[in-house]
Amino acid sequence: MEHVDVLIVGAGLSGVGAACQLRERVPGASIAIVESRGAIGGTWDLFRYPGVRSDSDMFTLGYSFRPWRAAAVLADGSSIREYIRETAREYGVDRLVRFNHRVTAAAWDSDTARWTVTLDRGGETVEMTCGFLFSCTGYYRYDEGHTPDFPGREDFAGPVVHPQHWPQDLDWTGKRVAVIGSGATAVTLVPALAEKAEHVTMVQRSPSYVVSLGSRDPLADFLRKVLPDRVAHPAVRWKNALAATALFRFSRWRPDVIRRLIRWDAKRRLPEGYPVDVHFRPRYDPWDQRMCFVPDADLFRVIGSGRASVVTDAVTGFTPTGLALESGATVDADIVVTATGLSVLPFGGIQLTVDGTKIDFGDTVAYKGMMLSGVPNLAVAIGYTNASWTLKCDLVAAYVCRLLNHMRANGLRRVMPLAPDPSLPTEPFIDLKANYVLRALDQLPRQGPTTPWRLHQNYPKDVVLLRHGPVDDAGVEFA
Repeated sequence: MEHVDVLIVGAGLSGVGAACQLRERVPGASIAIVESRGAIGGTWDLFRYPGVRSDSDMFTLGYSFRPWRAAAVLADGSSIREYIRETAREYGVDRLVRFNHRVTAAAWDSDTARWTVTLDRGGETVEMTCGFLFSCTGYYRYDEGHTPDFPGREDFAGPVVHPQHWPQDLDWTGKRVAVIGSGATAVTLVPALAEKAEHVTMVQRSPSYVVSLGSRDPLADFLRKVLPDRVAHPAVRWKNALAATALFRFSRWRPDVIRRLIRWDAKRRLPEGYPVDVHFRPRYDPWDQRMCFVPDADLFRVIGSGRASVVTDAVTGFTPTGLALESGATVDADIVVTATGLSVLPFGGIQLTVDGTKIDFGDTVAYKGMMLSGVPNLAVAIGYTNASWTLKCDLVAAYVCRLLNHMRANGLRRVMPLAPDPSLPTEPFIDLKANYVLRALDQLPRQGPTTPWRLHQNYPKDVVLLRHGPVDDAGVEFA
């Protein structure tokens, strides 16, 4: 049976980044990456719907160790996919990937201080062992998205498409398209579809916060002209990370102010008399759910041009010619796109056992937002919900490198996070009120009230904790 020091699960943005850092910072460690699909890129290889792009700026979504050199702030999916693949090639990580290997289970044995990992390789069951398991799978299902069971779907005459599995031969030229949803995917799809469609209608049960972001960063453009990459890149990255943190903190402190600013911006970008409070005034406070960022106000522009419109009403079902709404109104459509969200699948659906005992993720407490109480030699790369995904994943990978080097230097084979005092209260791991999170709260770990069991969602704090803090604090046990 093959054995490696570190087994990374997932060859997407976080998995490739983790492997690059491990190769550079833990010399001599044997590393393998197992990927359930047949390509590098993860989300950015899977999602191929029109207009797919980042909803975080690329100076923070890109890697800290490999600057994003293109001009776009919000980049298209194919550019991000190629950036990940180029990084993998440059660092030799592409040669470490075992494609079409899906992890189904992992069993820890304390006597050997190893994980035995069970994989499905095209219908064949194989096993590997590793000293440290690093999950970089994200938190949603790749094989299916979330689609409510709308009555009458079989009566609808046209195609019904989920963005997660977009048919590449779908032609919407001159068609009426209805997009169900109001999140990041929906606000991306509507302007892209409107370029060829007769009309696009975004049907939302309730509004989301939509904020326009410039497609270029003037300060980044200037700094990259006058400074070398090794200086300009961290400066822009820190500027954007601090701006995101400040916006989040201020939104929690004075949500009324941020709400008014976002409403003012939407109102000035939409036609005179447009019912902003009907379609762009959410019921919740800013950052109770992720904000939707649109480049150069493209969503507002297509609405203003008449090529797209927004209907705020609940969908009750399909009709042969479109959608039926709770108000009694209907939306005519030739194609319906269900941009209705993700299906959460914690840690890639891997079944973990420790010395024969099954691990229920909902019973664990996260340590530093990256390890689980009672589970040895396992790290999980989960990005920020209020900022770029990669900011946190970069820190987690660097911390794992420090941890492994500490264990190697001190002859240690096991590290296991401890749970906080059981008398202390715990909270949900992810502090968002998004439906896809709420549907899965019981499947996710908890977080404690204080460091190191607290998930700060704060990049500067995490830099101190993960990049410079001790790896042998009171929250872990070594053996």
